[in-house]
Amino acid sequence: MKKSFIHQQQEISFVKNTFTQYLIDKLDIVEVQGPILSQVGDGMQDNLNGIENPVSVHVKRIPDAEYEVVHSLAKWKRHTLARFGFNEGEGLFVHMKALRPDEEELDPIHSIYVDQWDWEKVIPNGRRNIEYLKETVEQVYKAIRLTELAVEARFDIEAVLPKKITFIHTEELVERYPDLTPKERENAAAKEFGAIFLIGIGGILPDGQRHDGRAPDYDDWTSESENGYHGLNGDIIVWNEALDSAFELSSMGIRVDEEALKRQVKITGDEDRLQLEWHKALLNGLFPLTIGGGIGQSRMAMFLLRKKHIGEVQSSVWPKEVRDTYENIL
Repeated sequence: MKKSFIHQQQEISFVKNTFTQYLIDKLDIVEVQGPILSQVGDGMQDNLNGIENPVSVHVKRIPDAEYEVVHSLAKWKRHTLARFGFNEGEGLFVHMKALRPDEEELDPIHSIYVDQWDWEKVIPNGRRNIEYLKETVEQVYKAIRLTELAVEARFDIEAVLPKKITFIHTEELVERYPDLTPKERENAAAKEFGAIFLIGIGGILPDGQRHDGRAPDYDDWTSESENGYHGLNGDIIVWNEALDSAFELSSMGIRVDEEALKRQVKITGDEDRLQLEWHKALLNGLFPLTIGGGIGQSRMAMFLLRKKHIGEVQSSVWPKEVRDTYENIL
């Protein structure tokens, strides 16, 4: 038995198990079982940026339906909260597994295999606002930082995250770094502060660009948030010294209500989605107002264990040159 391999697996399991418990504690959510397949045509599949093709699956004993491997469970979670009558402040999470074969790059931080803590909560009455978003981000960040401290105590890997996360709007980054690209702005801010929550992912910025793409039918990236800025969603991004770059750990946000949904699908030209079953249910007020997101499990392990390639913490498929370059690819 190769002891280095066993140690590697023990480190990964420790990170995942420890963070799971802290996430449950900080967000007060329960673990539920989630699907790997989504039925085509009901609107439940997550379209991500709208260009990724899902993996199609034919189910022999259900010939009258088509299925796809999920991209994420953003819409399924909200449907589930409604279906089982979750109350205000209550929520759930899933150990989500997905395939995204259209990933443009298979590089040190991108894989076609996606594993996340996919979580969702019902927003308390009157709290669908930027303040509640920030409070929730702070709780998620506490879970991340406490896990890092536990990793330091167990494996002697020095903790580096700041005690507090810094909130910055994408529009503010344009003002701070007008001559940089969106990715360069992320790098500059993450390096300066160590950990940031970048608010407002998906909308058009003052320079005419989007900071990054976001589907129009789950996160709210158009509602006014504060100080004239827009967006009730964002990304948790840390500075990764091992890679010398910004490193996204989580995408999350307050989900669209009826008005935000109609506004955003009009902006992206996806108004046909309003005829799908899931979207009709939302427009008819059948879903609660929610907040949710995905936290990368392999990303978390990679960062906290100071690995230089995501293949060192997950088993996926890689070109031969990647396996030849990184000795500890699983």
